[in-house]
Amino acid sequence: MNFFAKSLAVVSALFLLAACDSTPSSSSGGKSGQGGTANGGPVRPGSAEDLTQNVGDRVFFELDSSTLNAESQHTLDRQAAWLKQYPNVNVTVEGHCDERGTREYNLALGERRAAATKKYLAGIGIAANRISTISYGKERPAVIGSDESAWGQNRRSVTVLTNQ
Repeated sequence: MNFFAKSLAVVSALFLLAACDSTPSSSSGGKSGQGGTANGGPVRPGSAEDLTQNVGDRVFFELDSSTLNAESQHTLDRQAAWLKQYPNVNVTVEGHCDERGTREYNLALGERRAAATKKYLAGIGIAANRISTISYGKERPAVIGSDESAWGQNRRSVTVLTNQ
């Protein structure tokens, strides 16, 4: 292929990519490329979608642990800033586990994960009475599967708005 043909192919590919980008810009201050709902409309500030898409609603844990790592703490710092921005919003922190272990063990571990998340948020200025906790143990997996990829996504706590 000569130089002219290669150049034409590159320019054509760029035009096609530019034509495919129809993501509306977000005025909510969220991350670039985010800010829309599943139906394509704008995300309402202070909504569950705003928390999920622009802040992050979940943190992940290592196997058999309720210790928050640095990445989880960073996500919770963003959640706390968001919660301070919306002081009338209350949340429930759900604790979840992967499929391994007994039901009873995982319910207790899920409770420790939810409690650790609540304690962290309360420790950085969110009123504890705005945060409730619940453990689902292994009963509500985010991902179905019996491998490390699925297990890693199921070892989590999820912050859910309780008053919309």
